[in-house]
Amino acid sequence: MMQAAIDTRTTPVARIGDVPIHGDLILAPMAGFSDLPFRTICRRLGSAASVTPCVLDEGLVRGTGRSHERVDFGPSERPVGIQIIGKDEERLREAAHAALALAPDYIDVNMGCPARRVSSKGRGAALLREPERAARLIGALVEALPIPVTVKIRLGWDGESLNYLEMAQRLEGAGAAAITVHGRTKEQGYSGTADWAAIARVREAVSVPVIANGDVRTVADIAAIQEATGCRLVMIGRGAIGHPWIFSRRDVADVPMGERAAMMREHFGAMRAYYGERFGLALFCKHSVRYVQYMPGVAAWRRALGSAETIEGVLALIERLEVHPEDPPAP
Repeated sequence: MMQAAIDTRTTPVARIGDVPIHGDLILAPMAGFSDLPFRTICRRLGSAASVTPCVLDEGLVRGTGRSHERVDFGPSERPVGIQIIGKDEERLREAAHAALALAPDYIDVNMGCPARRVSSKGRGAALLREPERAARLIGALVEALPIPVTVKIRLGWDGESLNYLEMAQRLEGAGAAAITVHGRTKEQGYSGTADWAAIARVREAVSVPVIANGDVRTVADIAAIQEATGCRLVMIGRGAIGHPWIFSRRDVADVPMGERAAMMREHFGAMRAYYGERFGLALFCKHSVRYVQYMPGVAAWRRALGSAETIEGVLALIERLEVHPEDPPAP
């Protein structure tokens, strides 16, 4: 059933524990994409909260790799959840306490990552096979932390083990303040179609907020998933890459080319300011090729943007895109 409209500026759409969420759309945590620069843009355009990309419990405790960069966030992003992943109760608790030093509004635990390198080690979606253990992990965090704990899950390991209702009920029983459900199994990865009806069944089975996730790429999709699931909150992942305007309920076709080019310049500048010129240039590549999706000559534009090796080269391509979008560079 269609949800009644509310003024989200004064009345929160939902509460994650005691944290009010003033809006119905949230950018999903995505490794390599939902970093601080992109989250800040999406938050300004309407994402109601930020969730940092998943960080391994061991990495956060030891400070290895780029773990602390992944959990870094800005004041304009609040409310903010820091997402962690792990399988050991004590180590997960240590990681959550390490995250507390950054003062997030809540902790999110990833129990849905389908990547083989993650699940093969018992983390992420592997916990869908162990609902009792998953609930114990959440219960331990809820008991140890002064802020809400949320969880992201999938429908099950595969089509023969769809245990999402059991998982959701156990996690709620353990104290989870909200549950994000991606409407696919681990084995599906991102293939096939998200099962919104299954998400609706989760919403009916628990009393905590359920955040619907999967196959939201257009403004029409937002209304459709809310109607199909009954969920007020919707998490948007891949559909937001190169299309942050979706959080303002604007489709790509409705964004003028000049505005797209201006956003690309802003995003590119923010990444260089945050990461440094060389690293910012390298990381922006995977964003730039998504900004030109659905355009005529998209393959040529992607090839040119993906192979640009200098800041000046990228800026020149953005200018050409703005002035002559119908004229992509020749190979």
